[in-house]
Amino acid sequence: MINIALFGPPGAGKGTQSRMLLEKYKLTYISTGDMLREEIANDTDLGRQAKDIINKGGLASDDIIVQIIENKIKMNPDSNGFLFDGFPRTVSQAYILEGLMLRMNTSLSCMIALEVPKDDLIKRMMERASRENRADDKMEVIQHRLEEYENKTIPVANFYKELEKFNSVSGIGDLETVFGRIDGIIQKSLENMWLNFILYGPPGAGKGTQAKKLAEKFNLVYISTGELLRNEIANQTEMGKIAQPFVDSGDVVPDEIAIKMIENKINQHQGAKGFIFKGFPLTIAQAYIFDGMLWKMGSKVSCVYDFITPTLQSIKRLSARANTEKARSYDHDIEVIIHRLDVFEQRTSLLREYYRKKNILQTINGVGNEDEVFDELSSRIEKAFKILR
Repeated sequence: MINIALFGPPGAGKGTQSRMLLEKYKLTYISTGDMLREEIANDTDLGRQAKDIINKGGLASDDIIVQIIENKIKMNPDSNGFLFDGFPRTVSQAYILEGLMLRMNTSLSCMIALEVPKDDLIKRMMERASRENRADDKMEVIQHRLEEYENKTIPVANFYKELEKFNSVSGIGDLETVFGRIDGIIQKSLENMWLNFILYGPPGAGKGTQAKKLAEKFNLVYISTGELLRNEIANQTEMGKIAQPFVDSGDVVPDEIAIKMIENKINQHQGAKGFIFKGFPLTIAQAYIFDGMLWKMGSKVSCVYDFITPTLQSIKRLSARANTEKARSYDHDIEVIIHRLDVFEQRTSLLREYYRKKNILQTINGVGNEDEVFDELSSRIEKAFKILR
């Protein structure tokens, strides 16, 4: 998800540039000014509350702003992202935006400020007043709005500078030139954004094979909790000794062990393009833990691919693997295989619903041959890269 805040004084050209950004990135547009004017035109309760304030060039209350933004977000649950024009205008609103992003399991990608000299701003708004007959483009209102911007919204820049998300560009020049400056910043921001994919499904679904091939094709870091655990066990580390009984019996290892291993692996690849996870999370509790872990690192789960595979096929695949060099300790015991499949069904049913509600769960037919499944997954991930970046 791409979330951009376009920042700048009245008359800087945010509306025009926003339209160009919406067309390229297919975002949902959130202009507090437009939405407030719509509320006023429709004579809603919120509109009546805001009317007098806006006509005098003041800023609508945060309570009003939050309500109209929340309504807009709720109406677009499947959006690729949001473009905020005219919000946040105060440090308080910056905190509100961070809270809204957190509720959506995402974050602001970047804040871009258009810089235009004051004389040019006044000239632009006076010209706009004659074209559009806007009540808030009278000279005394313009002066007041610019003062409001200087006094209340400049500190917002410092807020986002501390988060290393603030970018300033010149708003002087033709539309394409200014757009090129803005787009360059967005592209740079997206390059630093991890894309994280989870391959989810029962033991024997073929997740490991596919994850390794996908990681190689898309230059992602492959993280398998099973592989990490086997390394810990083979090296007889403290974590390995604790985990071994769980692994041998086909049960889920304690969350603390899985978390520590995954954090260590991610920290070894801070410059990665993204990660592909197999074997974690396995429970609803681990899903919450995983979201918190990624959020702390400024990232999130991008997409979950759910392998739909018949139980009998999983049993056949795991039993067949027992006779290869890829055999796991639990592949040799049919009772353990069945137990692992039972554990998966019992503990992961809520996980499927968790990711479905986030609109990031996609099903994959795991019955086809290896190449067919890989081609399908590759197509899905290529599409995800285009949408998310």
